[in-house]
Amino acid sequence: MTSITHAGPKYVFSVPAPRGARPDAAADQAAHDVLAALYPALKTGPDQLLADQLAAIPDTRGKQQGIRVGEVVAKRLITIRSSDGSAATSPPFAAGNRPGDYRPTPPAFPAPVFPNWGSVTPFVLGSGRQFRPAPPPPITSRAYARALSQVKSLGRDSSTTRTAGETTLAKFWGAAPIWNVWDQIARKLAVTRHASLEQTVTVFANLDLALADAAIGMYDAKYHYLAWRPVTAIRAGSTAGNPGITGDPAWNPLAVTAPDPSYPGAHATISQAAATVLSAFYGNHQRLTVTSAADPGVTRTFGSFQAAASEATLSRIFAGQHTMIDLMAGQQLGRHVADFVLHHLRPAAADAR
Repeated sequence: MTSITHAGPKYVFSVPAPRGARPDAAADQAAHDVLAALYPALKTGPDQLLADQLAAIPDTRGKQQGIRVGEVVAKRLITIRSSDGSAATSPPFAAGNRPGDYRPTPPAFPAPVFPNWGSVTPFVLGSGRQFRPAPPPPITSRAYARALSQVKSLGRDSSTTRTAGETTLAKFWGAAPIWNVWDQIARKLAVTRHASLEQTVTVFANLDLALADAAIGMYDAKYHYLAWRPVTAIRAGSTAGNPGITGDPAWNPLAVTAPDPSYPGAHATISQAAATVLSAFYGNHQRLTVTSAADPGVTRTFGSFQAAASEATLSRIFAGQHTMIDLMAGQQLGRHVADFVLHHLRPAAADAR
């Protein structure tokens, strides 16, 4: 769209656009072409949606010019990303056997997901390791023992220390993937505020590029440090060499553990990145309601994006998924990535408030 409106900095490139080209036609066509390329088996849906959207735009020369701009932009972006490494096949994962090493988790012990994603070419960052968090504290440290003890108590399936409200949080924020929840929040805001096409595109460009790069940075760190998950650490606590950890081979988390290393936490990384971007456009104080596919019929209300992000982050302790160490590192990573993306992409005049 910026190729036509020139309302913000270009992303990677811009294409020549006639003065009268319709930005709405360009956006519709570009979105369709990207979706059709990424999900060819589901092409019928985007085809019909594009036909409906273009039918609502008057048949003028500007409409055809906009369509052409959208086609060219989509084609160039698809070509650029075709060699980003996302289609690479990862070698078989070899789990470590030393205390602290990540290994597949019960009950199904699945192979870890996205072990190569940290090496995917980012959209805005220079590399996936650009904001890699510092190493977590050793598993022999007091800090680690305290953090593990917290999730051992609060995150157990049969916990007597977790409140009913905390159990609700764990279930509510258990929807995966977490970035879908934040996209839904942004979509609802755009609709309720009757945002213009330009405002909507600007917010989503910053949000989704930040989420994409935050995910790349997160997986880079996860598979660099290969930290074991709490369920493994608690069950094998006697092997940690830490007098502050008492093992419990029968311990189970409230939620089934996600199949990837523990440090940093995904909910923390993604939620903090999203809250940072959305706060930059809508302000620090924004009332929002959130629903969850993981807990149908339940709605939670917040006074800010940060409040929602903090709750989503803490929910992973109550679900038995992460220690506070994982979560703090994720928040830091998400904030750094979002700030970097905003600095490079956000137009000074763009404000969705």
